[in-house]
Amino acid sequence: MATDVKQISQLVQAKSESVRTLFGELDKVIVGQRYMLERMVIGLLANGHILLEGVPGLAKTMAVTALAKAIDAAFHRIQFTPDLLPADLIGTQIYRPSDGQFYTRKGPIFANIILADEINRAPAKVQSALLEAMQERQVTIGEETYPLPRPFLVLATQNPIEQEGTYPLPEAQLDRFMLKVKIDYPTKDQERQILDRQAFTDKRMDIRPVIKPADIAELRAVVDEIYIDEKVKDYIVDVVVATRDPKKYGLDLANFISFGASPRATIYLALAAKAHAFLQQRGYVTPQDVKSIGMDVLRHRVIVSYEAEAEDKTSEDLIKTIFDTIEVP
Repeated sequence: MATDVKQISQLVQAKSESVRTLFGELDKVIVGQRYMLERMVIGLLANGHILLEGVPGLAKTMAVTALAKAIDAAFHRIQFTPDLLPADLIGTQIYRPSDGQFYTRKGPIFANIILADEINRAPAKVQSALLEAMQERQVTIGEETYPLPRPFLVLATQNPIEQEGTYPLPEAQLDRFMLKVKIDYPTKDQERQILDRQAFTDKRMDIRPVIKPADIAELRAVVDEIYIDEKVKDYIVDVVVATRDPKKYGLDLANFISFGASPRATIYLALAAKAHAFLQQRGYVTPQDVKSIGMDVLRHRVIVSYEAEAEDKTSEDLIKTIFDTIEVP
């Protein structure tokens, strides 16, 4: 097995050159925000959708657009608004009087990368239309089901501070996102660099495509080969189960958690940990990979109780306690 892991590591190092080139292109327009960029690439490598949450002006939309430009694939930006209809997203059937037939007009969801900008501004019926697309990679229009292009990745943004005219995402849809990434302000030095780069009336995004869809499929195949030891697998399961049954692990958190993470969290945590190991140019997953990506996988899947809210405890506080308590292999 040691030989296999060594071979996988060599393969990871050989294939990671294209990812380094991708980061080089993104760095042309995005200053700082390395955490966000790495999570976006992890979602790309692990075939998982991403929800980016942050106040306006933190380059969420710009980062997604830059990623799409660096990938030679179809890209659509959908601005979610309260008057958006499901047909505006997935398409509809249109009657053609000339021959008395209906034909299908496909919507903007038919692309490799979708930027769902301000996703929480759309009503529930539009958000529900995304569920089938995100989970099954297909959409149903009328009586026909159409497969979506591969790869298919939804990168959604939302503003956490403005609540007027917004609709909270239902838990069923939140669970479809592999990662929920919270974006913070840049540092003072980074903000000075942003000023030097962006304070112009004519701003152009000079990014060249460096990765093709076929390359993404190859990279994902390498990620699938990354080795996870049995003890690390048990650690992943323990972390997720602890969100549902904290008493089993000696944690006094039962009163603070209404619902724990689903089995989908276990799958996504393993996949995201593999992708994180890939970015570190390793052919095996360590417990630190699980810890590094764990908050982004779990923060939107642990539903806190009223008692937790009364004591000002967030899902992040509870998840941190779980990671601090569960024994690391």
